[in-house]
Amino acid sequence: MLLASSVATIGAGAMSLAVFTDSKASTGSWTAGTIVLGVSPATSFTATNIMPGDTGAAVIGVTNSGTSQLRYAMTTAATNADSKGLAAQMTLAITTGPIVAGACTGTSLYSGALSTAALGNPAQGADAGDRNVSAAATDNLCFQWTFPKASGNGFQAATTTATFTFAAEQTANN
Repeated sequence: MLLASSVATIGAGAMSLAVFTDSKASTGSWTAGTIVLGVSPATSFTATNIMPGDTGAAVIGVTNSGTSQLRYAMTTAATNADSKGLAAQMTLAITTGPIVAGACTGTSLYSGALSTAALGNPAQGADAGDRNVSAAATDNLCFQWTFPKASGNGFQAATTTATFTFAAEQTANN
């Protein structure tokens, strides 16, 4: 009798192990932002037959067609294939303003030798002189070069080429 009662109890217990259950899912979606640096025009100056006292100006647009703010710095690499040193002789001024009456206007960002022109620091992180550009925006810089009037005969037929390199990085979390 005891055995029959135990078997009946075990069977009833097995039947009561049924439980209601339910589950739902939640998904996540992630899309990384972008910084897309652009510089226009690609060639900012082509000046030939310049003479002491000559000057010229051009606006270079630094654009961000990405979706997040960027920070950039600019460095210059100048060559003097003829060894006359024209890059160090010429001066360059960079401002935030437009060209008015042939000269750059606005806030001065750099003034000195063409060969050492720089804005900010391309090292990672925020540095003095770095410039920010919001998503879908442009930072217009005015570059004005001058061949100093006091340049001597040693610079006749001198030639130089300068490459302005803009390096960008994200500003968020950096």
